[in-house]
Formats: sequence, structure tokens, C-alpha cells
Amino acid sequence: MRVAVLVAEMFEEPELLYPYYRLLEEGHQVILVGSEALEYKGKHGYPVRAEVGAGEVRADELDGVVVPGGFGPDSLRLDPNMVTLTRDLAEAGKPVAAICHGPSLLISADVLRGRRATSYAAVRDDVRNAGAQWVDEPVVVDGPIITSRVPDDLPQFVRAVLAALR
Repeated sequence: MRVAVLVAEMFEEPELLYPYYRLLEEGHQVILVGSEALEYKGKHGYPVRAEVGAGEVRADELDGVVVPGGFGPDSLRLDPNMVTLTRDLAEAGKPVAAICHGPSLLISADVLRGRRATSYAAVRDDVRNAGAQWVDEPVVVDGPIITSRVPDDLPQFVRAVLAALR
């Protein structure tokens, strides 16, 4: 399976790296996708290089996507290519997984309406205003949408992502 992990400046390192390496360990092809194929630094200064820009990849070329949190989703949601990619994957019924502030991108892609979801507490009202029922649980799976709250939820989050890709 081919899975994109989205990246932008100020991503939360554990929320990108933990899923990235677990997906690789399970034999999936993982590509880092940024707005452009550049190096991006996380909140704590750790750099990663996006292999492709969001305009260079289509939903029909992917089997799922992971949206890490941190401050990166604020940039991701402003990129029309990221929004389109996320919406297209969700509409195709492919796993769209977001943790912490990651649901911000799902809000902009308008894929949370009528669903149950979770997020970092600061995004709670945004999730509700996007038409979702926000719940305080480590991981919430509603159709193709998988959401989690914080880095401590990563074990449950990644298990749900891997299960959805099976």
C-alpha cells in the first residue's frame, strides 16, 4: 500500500515519525508530501524532506494519508492541493488519519460533517463547528476518518491506521 504522510513547517515530530516508521515496518510504501518538495523543520527543529509536492500526487495513486499535528496543519489547510487531496481520499473511502491539530485540514476539506471525531482540545470547537460530534477519546474511527488527540494516543492511533489499511 502507498500512504502519504503530510508535512509542513512546525510539524509535531512524534506524530510524523512514529506513524512513518510503523507504516514502513509493516511493509507499506510511505511518501512524505509537502506543499513543495522541500525540507521542513518540526517544532523541535528535526528536519524531514518532502519527496513530492501536493500538486504532484493524486488520491487515486494513494491508499491513505496521515496528517500529523503541531502547527503544520495551519499551513496545510491553506494549500488548495492539500485540501483537494484530503477531500478526494475521504470521498474515495480511503483512510484519512489526523492527530492533534491535524483535523484542521479535515475541517478545511469539509470531510468531518456528520461524523464523530476527536482532536487536540484547542481544536475541539472548530471540529464541532465543522459539523462533527467531538468526543474525548484516544482514537475515533468513523468511516474512513481516523482521529486522535495527542502524542500519548499514538499507539492506538497507529493501530487504527494499520487496521484500516488491511
